[in-house]
Amino acid sequence: MATTHPAGYPPAWKAAVDTVEETLKIIVLVKHVPDAQFDRHLTGAGHTTDRAESILSELDEYALEAALQLSEARGGEAAGNKVIALSMGPAGAVNAVKKSLQIGATEGVHLSDEALAGSDAAATSLALAAAIRHLGADAPADLVMTGMASTEGETSLVPAQLAERLGLPQVTFAAALELDGAKLTARRDGDSHADTVEATLPALVSVTDQINEPRYPNFKGIMAAKKKTITTLSLADIGVDPSLVGHSGSWTAVGTAEPRPPRTAGTIITDDGDAGIQLVQFLAAQKLL
Repeated sequence: MATTHPAGYPPAWKAAVDTVEETLKIIVLVKHVPDAQFDRHLTGAGHTTDRAESILSELDEYALEAALQLSEARGGEAAGNKVIALSMGPAGAVNAVKKSLQIGATEGVHLSDEALAGSDAAATSLALAAAIRHLGADAPADLVMTGMASTEGETSLVPAQLAERLGLPQVTFAAALELDGAKLTARRDGDSHADTVEATLPALVSVTDQINEPRYPNFKGIMAAKKKTITTLSLADIGVDPSLVGHSGSWTAVGTAEPRPPRTAGTIITDDGDAGIQLVQFLAAQKLL
């Protein structure tokens, strides 16, 4: 199954196909998300996620690893290939970029603006699309890569929305990737079958947690990251009106939120010879039989 470029495909992105056989420019979206080891909390009038205890999203590490492998197959940074880690979020989100650089990304970009607070998937994709266009002003990206979802929202909406906003073919939920010149081939695994999808670069790809085993930052990578560049962008830098993002620009909003009720004590069955009967009766009462 081949994916073709839609009508109105931006000419600037078409030009990337001509140079992709020599070097790759890959933008990987990385998100700063609440650490799953801690309970999640909402804060503020808009019921936004409290990100005080946050880390680089585990699912984004698979996208970063896939990008690094594609780059290294063509000679890596020494051969002119670039893997740019892009994160959108408050000041603390720069830590997701820093870890990405430690893992191996060549550059980091942090999109940060107070007006972005409270952005839903639609507003997020709008801002990220503008940031990606900004980063491609001199040389458009050959690939935009993401994880299959964020570990806190888990909507999987942003990759498809980004592809639509950028006019790029999308290959989502890739469990395997191959790149031959400008032709990208991906395998998508279903419950009972697998699909092979082809697209011509430039393209947007989201990957699953089955695609690889992400590497860990080593001492050499941690030291090298200190010399790498992190660029901070604002909405003004990327030409986005603040009213189009944040709470005002979002298509959805959280109306109310309540703490999860505490767990109640379970039903204890004492086996006096009729435990099996009691268990069946309990399951029947819960309409589980």
